[in-house]
Amino acid sequence: MKKFDEVLESLHPLERQVLKHLKDNQTARDIAKTSNMKEVEVMRALQWLETKEALNLEQTKIDTIDIDKNGTDYLEKGFPEKRFLKAILESSKALDKIREIAKLDKDETSISLGFLKRNGFINLGKEISLTNLGKNYINSTINEDFLKSLPKEKSKLSTNELNILKDLQKRKEIIKLNTKKIYTVKINDLGKKLSQSKLNLDLIDSLTPEIIKTNSWKDKKFRRYDVSASTGASYAAKRHIVSQATNNIRKVWLDMGFKEMPGPIVESSFWNFDALFTPQDHPAREMHDTFFVEGTAKLPDKKLVNKVKKEHESKWNYKWDEKIAKEKILRTHTTVVSAKTLANLKDADIPSKFFSVSKVFRNEALDWSHLFELIQVEGFVVDPNANFRDLMGYLKQFYKKLGYNEDQIRFRPGYFPYVEPGLEIDVFHPKKKKWVELGGAGILRPEVVIPLLGKDIPVLAWGQGLERGISQYYDITDIRDLYKNDLKQLRTSKVWLN
Repeated sequence: MKKFDEVLESLHPLERQVLKHLKDNQTARDIAKTSNMKEVEVMRALQWLETKEALNLEQTKIDTIDIDKNGTDYLEKGFPEKRFLKAILESSKALDKIREIAKLDKDETSISLGFLKRNGFINLGKEISLTNLGKNYINSTINEDFLKSLPKEKSKLSTNELNILKDLQKRKEIIKLNTKKIYTVKINDLGKKLSQSKLNLDLIDSLTPEIIKTNSWKDKKFRRYDVSASTGASYAAKRHIVSQATNNIRKVWLDMGFKEMPGPIVESSFWNFDALFTPQDHPAREMHDTFFVEGTAKLPDKKLVNKVKKEHESKWNYKWDEKIAKEKILRTHTTVVSAKTLANLKDADIPSKFFSVSKVFRNEALDWSHLFELIQVEGFVVDPNANFRDLMGYLKQFYKKLGYNEDQIRFRPGYFPYVEPGLEIDVFHPKKKKWVELGGAGILRPEVVIPLLGKDIPVLAWGQGLERGISQYYDITDIRDLYKNDLKQLRTSKVWLN
């Protein structure tokens, strides 16, 4: 145990103030009332005193009932069903007129009708009429009286109050249940001795410029600081978990000799679909898969457009429509960036390797493995000597740098309109016990490459979902959690080090 004088001289002003009012079996709230301190200040002082072994804090949990926002509103304006009943008495029996007088929205009207009919307070027919039970209910104040009595401990409610609580819990945001932690003080010998000591010590708690200027510190004693005292958790500043992963994935590709390619979010259907040999009647172009933007996009030079048109009409055997190609959309993949980059390459630029880590947008239903706004990891290699084994080698190397073992990754045949052959990359999800698709890859078809480059050269291409790929690293089983911005999750998550 620390020396008594050292403990006494290390007491914070809040601790000294609490000790003056400290008694056994008191709660923090009790001390706050007698000392005129804030409860949070009392709680902080008690925790410091517990660290100094002057007392023990015993924690108990109590369920309390408090009024919620609709409850407060109903106390002021009246419960919707009572306003409904009063409106019947004040007006005609037409529902629209009742709603108008009672100032009820559609939901409140529907709830009131169900409640009143279920309890026999109204009769429904051509007109709505009030029963005797309904007339008596107007004058009843049991719900209002209960709300006015809150907050209350649940354990102290009478049988009648518990029944009222049960009914009100079925309704939206009238009452709310909270679990409150109550801390009770158990003073030990050191605490008793401290509370009986002279606590008004003339100590300097902090050194200010004024004290230094006046030299008043020379004749005084400084409060002793306990460097072994427990402190709250501190968290280092760091980027958002998705930003960390994005930056490191970008570094992976740069380290592998790739160049980054930029591109706009709003694109034309020409670059997003037509240039990638996706037919104009393909389901991916429908509104249930793609977000469309108002306006008309500008197409590239007529020579390139005609090349793409020729490929579509000769291979897909339909009449290509320039109007469809001009539709503006939020890009559905970053392969559109690859297509534009390929179109700008010159013979001297080949061989080349490019990548992109950028947002794409899909009209998807949200679930644990799908987002409508996500980041795609895109890349391509244009090289006369490239082959399918090279493609798998690049992808294996990438996922190895992301922290995956080879037995966690599998390649399987996949179909995409703009590659042949094509493959899909899956990763095994250890908690969901299933294989999850990470993205697609393949060798771009001649129908894509020839219009863009002017000749048929092997182009290895891939597009992977970043969020699915990084969720296992952060031990996240629902990719929506990556963006919920929970402070506790962000503070305690590990830093991306792969």
